[in-house]
Amino acid sequence: MSAYPVDPHDPDPAYLTFWRERHLCTLTTLRADGSPHVVPVGVTYEPEAGLARVITNKSSAKVGHVLAAGAQGARVSVCQVDGRRWATLEGRARIATDPARVAEAERRYAERYGRVPSPNPDRVAIEITLTSAMGHG
Repeated sequence: MSAYPVDPHDPDPAYLTFWRERHLCTLTTLRADGSPHVVPVGVTYEPEAGLARVITNKSSAKVGHVLAAGAQGARVSVCQVDGRRWATLEGRARIATDPARVAEAERRYAERYGRVPSPNPDRVAIEITLTSAMGHG
C-alpha cells in the first residue's frame, strides 16, 4: 500500500484491497462548536465514482451534523486501521434519501461486510464526494 497521499479516484491495488477487506471504520463529522464527533461505522468505497458511503438512521447525530453544513456538504473523513496499516478518505458529505441511492449503499455494505442490513424505513445514506485520501501499510 502507498504511503500517503493517495489519489482517491485512482488508488494503488493494495490501498483498494484494504478498503475491500472487512474492517470497522470511523466517521468524523464536526459539531456546531467545531469539535469532532467520531463514531464507528461501516464504509464502502467506490473510487471510480469518487464516493464513499455510510448507511445510518436519519435521526443520528452524524446526519444532523452533515445537514447543518447546508447544500455545500459537510467536510468529513472516514478512516480504518488494521495494525500498522491505515487508510483515510476525506471529502464533502451529503445525505441521500432517494430509495435507489440508499439501496445502492445497502448493496455495497452487504458486499463488503458479508451481511444484508436489516430493513429500516428510516435509513439514509451519507454519500461522501472524495477530495483526498491517504494511508500507509
